[in-house]
Amino acid sequence: MFLDFGPVFEEWEADFGRTYVIGNDSSKNKLRDDIESAWLEGKDYFNSKSKITGAQLYAYCNELAKKYGWEFGGEIAGHIVGQYPHEKLEKEDKTNYIHPDNHTNMFDLNKKGENKHWILEIHFVDKEKEIGGFFEQLLA
Repeated sequence: MFLDFGPVFEEWEADFGRTYVIGNDSSKNKLRDDIESAWLEGKDYFNSKSKITGAQLYAYCNELAKKYGWEFGGEIAGHIVGQYPHEKLEKEDKTNYIHPDNHTNMFDLNKKGENKHWILEIHFVDKEKEIGGFFEQLLA
């Protein structure tokens, strides 16, 4: 199972997701471990860049899924967060997402001239086994 939380602390929103395995299924345990490892690799990749688009990071996350032997299961690989209420994460505006159609630099400032804060989401699936896992948190 995976849990996805979006709490609001005072005026700031958060987003946090984890996968948990009930029982001792080795495939599910591997999935849980792989998505956390892949998240850490995605963070390192992001932090190694001075310029990166949402499309580039999305492609990298898809490559991580292949590297670990899974399929990437998300339409996005993350999104911005900020002071609540946040900028609307409308599907029409791909610049708010780590998405294949976001060709803007993720390090660009927001409309208020502030740094953007990104949530990285790793969602791996195995369609044959009908299992999936999810790991997300702030890229900071």
